[in-house]
Amino acid sequence: MENQINRPDFWQDQNQAKLISRRLESLKSVVNNWESITNEVNGSLELAQEAEKENDSSIQSELTKDLNRLNKRFGKLELLVLFSGKYDSNDAILAIHAGTGGTEAQDWAEMLLRMYLRYCEKKGFATRIVDQARGQEAGLKSVTVEITGNYVYGNLKSEAGVHRLVRISPFDAEKMRHTSFALVEVIPELTDEEEIKIKSEDLKIEVFRAGGHGGQSVNTTDSAVRITHLPSGLVVKSQSERSQLQNKKIALKVLQAKLGKLQLAAKGKELAAIRGEVLSAEWGNQIRSYVLQPYKMVKDHRTEFETADVNAVLGGEIDKFVESYLRCINKADKSS
Repeated sequence: MENQINRPDFWQDQNQAKLISRRLESLKSVVNNWESITNEVNGSLELAQEAEKENDSSIQSELTKDLNRLNKRFGKLELLVLFSGKYDSNDAILAIHAGTGGTEAQDWAEMLLRMYLRYCEKKGFATRIVDQARGQEAGLKSVTVEITGNYVYGNLKSEAGVHRLVRISPFDAEKMRHTSFALVEVIPELTDEEEIKIKSEDLKIEVFRAGGHGGQSVNTTDSAVRITHLPSGLVVKSQSERSQLQNKKIALKVLQAKLGKLQLAAKGKELAAIRGEVLSAEWGNQIRSYVLQPYKMVKDHRTEFETADVNAVLGGEIDKFVESYLRCINKADKSS
């Protein structure tokens, strides 16, 4: 890849050049981390062997600290090995849809959005809300987020499915316990070389004014874009940018990702592996439960991993759930 980048004609095809540059940067980061920890382990091993020869116990505590630190670092690097899926290194489109239940479910959808935005911030991922439909009283009916960074889809594919919340409702004057559901979709963005060719005659493109909180217009021009793919019936929207051209570009990117998902569905069961089963947001379909009352617990029903620190999870601390899911599916792949 470095040889390719050093060629005089490398930037003639800018899209391909950006793709290669990004892959190289990602690979360099991984390789550099493994080389660095290898060198540190070798250095500590030499020190330990020297201390053993000279029967010097004075550096034992220092070596113990080194071992603990290197073990923690190795654990983080080991997680990268679990990103072995075809699309794991891709960016992703994350969509949240409130289930039945009106304001309760819509508030839960917004809580999930906040959780994922905080998680992405901690991971160094860039996020952009492409489209959202707010509830009349509170929360969100639906929201679509574009997420970019290293191994975004690999990190977030565990989140696809129905999420269930049990709590004392802040919207209920009688303070009754309520159960709410929201459906999370996670779809890998396709790279330039993976993109599906879309015929212009298959698209119906409409423009409208972007709406803000409470439904008011946030733009005096028709900058928001709605694209309908006529053969499939898929509808995508973008209203995050002030430019109609930019919104059209973003909407087409989301459409590409969704068409990629449909194409995989046509090929068979691989859809379930990249998007999660197509489920309605209701009782019995949940992949994870978040219980705030009568006790505190978050439990993933696929891996059985659970924690009582609900506030940390809702604050974006979902790494343990991601890791347990990756280990679970890798174990299943090996056994099959």
